[in-house]
Amino acid sequence: MRNSKFNREFRDSTVQLILNNNESVSKVAGDLDINPKTLYNWINSYKKEHNIATQSIKTSHFGETLDEENKRLRRENKLLKQERDILKKATAYFAKETL
Repeated sequence: MRNSKFNREFRDSTVQLILNNNESVSKVAGDLDINPKTLYNWINSYKKEHNIATQSIKTSHFGETLDEENKRLRRENKLLKQERDILKKATAYFAKETL
C-alpha cells in the first residue's frame, strides 16, 4: 500500500464531515487543499469498508431528486412562458395606441 501523508483517522473524519454534514466535496477539498478526486476515493473506500449503500438516484444541490427538479423546472418554465406571452400582448396593445 502507498505511503499516504494523511492518516486513517484524518481520512475517516473528513469523509464523515462530508457524509453527515452534507458538506460539498469541492468545498471541503478546497478548505483542506486536497484534490476532490482523492476525497471521492476516500468516500468510496469508506462506504465499502462500512457497508454503506451508495445512492442510486443523484440529488441536486438543493437535495431534491432529478425527477423532482425536472418537475419544478417544468412548472417554472410553463409560468415563464405565460408571463412572456402576456408581455408580448401588452407590447402589441400599447404599440397600437401610440400609432
